[in-house]
Amino acid sequence: MPIPDYQTLMLPVLRLAAEGETRVADVAERVAEAFGLSAEEREELLPSGRQRVLHNRIHWAKSYMGKAGLVVTPARGRFVATEKGRALLATGPEKIDVALLLREPEFRAFYTGEGAAGEEVVENTAVRQAAPVTTTPEEQIDAAHATLTAALRDELLQRILANSPAFFEQVIVDLLLAMGYGGSHKDAAAQLGRSGDGGVDGVVNEDRLGLDRIYVQAKRYAPGSPVGRPDVNGFVGSLVGLGASKGVFVTTSTFSQPARDFVKHLTQRVILIDGRELADLMIEHGVGVREYRKVAFKRLDEDFFGEE
Repeated sequence: MPIPDYQTLMLPVLRLAAEGETRVADVAERVAEAFGLSAEEREELLPSGRQRVLHNRIHWAKSYMGKAGLVVTPARGRFVATEKGRALLATGPEKIDVALLLREPEFRAFYTGEGAAGEEVVENTAVRQAAPVTTTPEEQIDAAHATLTAALRDELLQRILANSPAFFEQVIVDLLLAMGYGGSHKDAAAQLGRSGDGGVDGVVNEDRLGLDRIYVQAKRYAPGSPVGRPDVNGFVGSLVGLGASKGVFVTTSTFSQPARDFVKHLTQRVILIDGRELADLMIEHGVGVREYRKVAFKRLDEDFFGEE
């Protein structure tokens, strides 16, 4: 079954906390067993890759219940149910969620931003009401980042298609350089586009000394016009004729499945980069994009507050 959202986890987490002091890792094991989560689900990470999804959701369930006075943290990394939390469990609730926690004034003040000043109250309340309450703050951030990245990816490909084939070749040069290939920019630019050997558009040094070379083919196709096996086969044939062992085929479109299957068992090492992968690499290596906003998220420094 899918990993429960953090609100669904509130009740089982509180029940475990009522048994005595516990930790997120210990709770995660018992929750995973109770919900029948698979090994893959237990190890699934957030898109950031820094925390397990299950641990993150348990953390936020614990954190929100803490704001409502249902649990406390008596020691670093540990938490336990309060008398208020035990009293709530004694009523036999079917579930604990944000709607229930909002009955507590201290949680309502935290969640809606009451007590803050002016515009900040309105902004905080609007953001929290617009966000889906089944996801944790980290998941909301990751979802927003994914949405912005997808929009940027599409815009990059549209702009590449709107420019000339020569511009597309220059994009590939800049990208390969940003990834550490090509030697100097002058050398890389001179070598791409001059080959003219059948299916090869250019050649780029793999390292600054030119000890090995990567042959490049570029196809600026519109979306919906995939590169098929014949085009890739022609490129591979050119590599064979040149005695080359490495090639990169880049397109703004996609590759057909037969084309992808074809390169899996070749003697030559041929990498296929479709439009999505091209845009993602451009974003990752800062080609054609620039940073316009950076938001730093900070956590409590437990070491700072530790008294030895």
